[in-house]
Amino acid sequence: MVIMFAGLTVGIFWFAPDILGLLQNYLGQKLVFFGVVEPMTGLLKISAVCAILIMMPWISWRLAQGLKAVFGLSRRFVLGFAAAGLILFYSGALFCFFITLPFGMNFLLGYQSQEIKPVIALSKFVSFTGFFLLGFGLVFELPLFMTVLCRLRMCSHLTFSRYRRYAILIIAILAAILTPTPDVVNMSLMGIPLYLLYEIGILVARLTASSEQHLS
Repeated sequence: MVIMFAGLTVGIFWFAPDILGLLQNYLGQKLVFFGVVEPMTGLLKISAVCAILIMMPWISWRLAQGLKAVFGLSRRFVLGFAAAGLILFYSGALFCFFITLPFGMNFLLGYQSQEIKPVIALSKFVSFTGFFLLGFGLVFELPLFMTVLCRLRMCSHLTFSRYRRYAILIIAILAAILTPTPDVVNMSLMGIPLYLLYEIGILVARLTASSEQHLS
């Protein structure tokens, strides 16, 4: 996996300037750099993020195989785990790309004036966008994480239902940390989908438990 990541990063590096240009035009930002090596490190970061996005199908499959080997899960559950993990991860990344990033960027840069103009460093811009794309992708895996915990009998759907109020508090904290801006509207763009995913996780865990009882 490390060799594949390194190879993809090197391969994507040649296309990184085009990817940066597309991202820069999409978000409407002009970038500058303050160090000799900053352009190279910024392009390497873009290449690394793209490599992770491309590798996610294999990463998801390897994680599913690991769960099967360690906990003896069924092949059907493993296939469902891999497919659901991909759908949720890419849904989170796309949600961030099309909704959260543009809204947050416009909001944050809305404080500029005639006297105060933004100067955005290339490396900071790449780190900012890459962190949120991958972060949203991972956070959207919440229903799958809940289902796996219930499947391994570490807890049940009743546990998640009982502690719903604490989950709402944690979701609010995560939304405040992961969203680019601290305003209520932008936090809601993260918090509401996360809460819906939490409820979906409870529903899926309940259905999984019901199907297991039926089969037994």
